[in-house]
Amino acid sequence: MKLARRTMGAAVAAAVLIGAALPAAAQQATQALSSESVIEQIKRDGVVRIGLSLFVPWSMRDKNGDLIGFELDVGRQLAEDMGVEAEFVPTAWDGIIPALVSGNFDVIISGMSITAQRNLTVNFTDPYAYSGLAIMANMELAGGFSLDDFNSPDVVFAARRGATPAVVIQETFPEAQLLLFDEDGASSQEVLNGKAHATMASQPTPNREAARYPETLYVFEGELFAQSGEAFALRKGDPDALNFFNNWIAQQWRSGWLQGRHDYWFKTEDWADQVAQ
Repeated sequence: MKLARRTMGAAVAAAVLIGAALPAAAQQATQALSSESVIEQIKRDGVVRIGLSLFVPWSMRDKNGDLIGFELDVGRQLAEDMGVEAEFVPTAWDGIIPALVSGNFDVIISGMSITAQRNLTVNFTDPYAYSGLAIMANMELAGGFSLDDFNSPDVVFAARRGATPAVVIQETFPEAQLLLFDEDGASSQEVLNGKAHATMASQPTPNREAARYPETLYVFEGELFAQSGEAFALRKGDPDALNFFNNWIAQQWRSGWLQGRHDYWFKTEDWADQVAQ
């Protein structure tokens, strides 16, 4: 009987010790995970490195060659709130996710739509912007087209390589031809020059371009395609960074700052004289 009591007492004591050790071990694991977060690296380096690709009005160069645009406002405000500098790394769109994964920069802030395919490789924050795609077409080549008319082997679309419009065009108009370019400007120019019937782009770019060239371009009336949110993209396995960026985005939505900057770049032309036409 005494032996049984001693055995039971030893088991209880062991359980207490194990129970005390588990929280300590969990805390150590949490601290180790936190120390590996890109947030800690940014704090140590004093700079947040932001990958982006140039397309109006998200990010572009002004007449002096300096970067301006919605993404630049977002990145600089993010850096200011973190107490660090912002370093922007312009990167070709079709290589921007591999560059992030390889560690060329800390986060992508480049109007990247959330898709399941991309989410297999990177993690996404909550959206910091919302948009949809519209068809911008050449008046002479595609004037009077119905939506079905665009889905023809005789129709040529132009789009930026690896971007959402290229994917949506292929899915929506599988019979049409698709020319791919490295920059948004090149695909728009192809339509303007009459070498492609149409392209797709996030509003307000189609409306802006059609207003500039009303005799050549028009925006196809109808619902927007691929309406979605744009988010920061970051490397997988970093819950601290995801938590911080989500909280920062939520705060900027609540304060109205994100909406205000988005309205400035997407609903006005107040910035247009800064950019070479």
